Amino acid sequence: MKTNTYILTIIVALFTSVLSAQVTFETKVSKKKLGVNERLRVDFEMDRDGDNFTAPKFTGFRVAAGPIQSMNHVWNNGQRSFSKTYTYFLQPTAEGKFTIKQAQIEIDGQIYKTLPVTVEVTKAVDKPKDGNNADYVVSEGIHLVTEISNGNPYLNEPVTISYKLYVKPGINVNDYREISKPTFTNFWSQNIETKLTAQNGTYNGEPYPYVTLRRFVLYPQKTGKQVIEPFSIDLQVSVPTQRRDIFGRRYETVHKTLSSASRTIEVKALPEAGKPEDFSGAVGDFDFEVTASKTSLNATESLQATVEVSGKGNLKLFQLPKLKLPSSLEVYDPEFTERVSTRITGMQGKISDSYTIVPQFKGKYPIPSISFSYFDPKEKKYKTLTSNEIVIDVIEGPVNTTTVDNSDNQSTTQKQIVTSSGSQFKFLKTTANLEAIEAKDFFKSNVFYALLLGPFLFIPIILFARRKKRAYDNDIEGNKTRTANRLAKRYLSEAKKKIDDKEAFYEVLERALHNYLRAKLRIETSEFSKEKIQSLLVERNAHQQTVDEFIELLKSCEFARYTPASDVAIHKDYEKAVQTISQIDKQIRR
Repeated sequence: MKTNTYILTIIVALFTSVLSAQVTFETKVSKKKLGVNERLRVDFEMDRDGDNFTAPKFTGFRVAAGPIQSMNHVWNNGQRSFSKTYTYFLQPTAEGKFTIKQAQIEIDGQIYKTLPVTVEVTKAVDKPKDGNNADYVVSEGIHLVTEISNGNPYLNEPVTISYKLYVKPGINVNDYREISKPTFTNFWSQNIETKLTAQNGTYNGEPYPYVTLRRFVLYPQKTGKQVIEPFSIDLQVSVPTQRRDIFGRRYETVHKTLSSASRTIEVKALPEAGKPEDFSGAVGDFDFEVTASKTSLNATESLQATVEVSGKGNLKLFQLPKLKLPSSLEVYDPEFTERVSTRITGMQGKISDSYTIVPQFKGKYPIPSISFSYFDPKEKKYKTLTSNEIVIDVIEGPVNTTTVDNSDNQSTTQKQIVTSSGSQFKFLKTTANLEAIEAKDFFKSNVFYALLLGPFLFIPIILFARRKKRAYDNDIEGNKTRTANRLAKRYLSEAKKKIDDKEAFYEVLERALHNYLRAKLRIETSEFSKEKIQSLLVERNAHQQTVDEFIELLKSCEFARYTPASDVAIHKDYEKAVQTISQIDKQIRR
């Protein structure tokens, strides 16, 4: 018995270790059906780094390009994910059904193999889709999708709209900008701040990483079919191809404009059956109460009565019920308070009306109970909450005479002349303690001495300022540096304005560098090579290191036309240009 238990423990431990070391190695194809004149992209993707990769024989295909190896590291909420891909571009050689057989890889001393994938090759299509064409790869591998949390909400029920960008592995999005911002007619909308964090998802059944670009919470204000307009963006994308550019890279950078599809939301009207008479449009799940800051006080003192609704729902889109108070209580207009936050699930928090009440007469005054009604979309029914009655006990004060109207069991106040007890206005002073203002002699006053001695106090300050000014003017090297810095910034002012637009920035930067040389060296730089410019600067006593930095800037402007550049690189190039022009201006002979 003990032996069987020991063996079972070993088996469980081995099974657990196998699960913890599970490796994903799979074959992905760009399409399962294609024409004989089209190309097929095949990715062999793994989630751990491996060695000794062996591709299968591609029966029925000719290898047009590959293998292209790429690796991708993604950090999401502190978790690191890794993927390594071997990519092939295949050209069919015949029609029929063909199987992409197993590829294998060695990971941590173990051999892993992919599952076979069957692909159907049909007759030639009219417009072949080149799997190596950058525009085609982008159109097939990047998708802007509008996701709606609820396509059939009630009026004033929250709906979440998410605009997600799905990007196929292997395609790099360098930058994007919004072309048209979403508009939501017949909706109350609130933008929800999002972080551009990559997440794993699926698109048409295939695994796709995605980024949520924008999120909104909507509250429909009109029933019937409501259209969500498209959201458009412009992308700068790098895609792998088998073609090499002049720098030997296999990536091609293209611009692509994407628009999400229009979506329709069918908004349901709130049911008429069972709708309370006091219903004011509240939809959600709420709590309701009426409270008083005190229930016992003297006449002419004040108290606060608060009507509060809290919970989740359209808190900003309905009116609070009003208090009904006896006429013998002086009541001021309520002060509205809103503590509501809008999250991805909708509004939540509380709203309240605070009434300031000042009783004028002695006695007991009830604040009658009031009701608040709302519609609960989860339970699909109306609910009514009722507050408790509050009795205000005024202990001291003038007496008021009242009569009871038996027809409606409510107390009504008879207007009468109220004799003042003299205590209502105790906070006002009715006696004055005034003193005559004596005329004071200006001579020998504080102001007189301040005006007399003031100029003598400013003399040391003026002398100190003049000494600093003289030292500043005599600082020849410092003045040259400041003049050179101002000159550099003047030439580069237009480039700084374009610093958020990579292509425009480098175009303007290159023009500024040439303009500077044209002004300083009295040459047309377009007629000279970089070597000639370099020799001319050295002849004018510019330091070799400074000249090399200037030439590197010119090269960066040329390379930027073909390669993507980050915001950090652009800012570094700008700062480097300011420093280099300033150094040259100080070093060359006039």
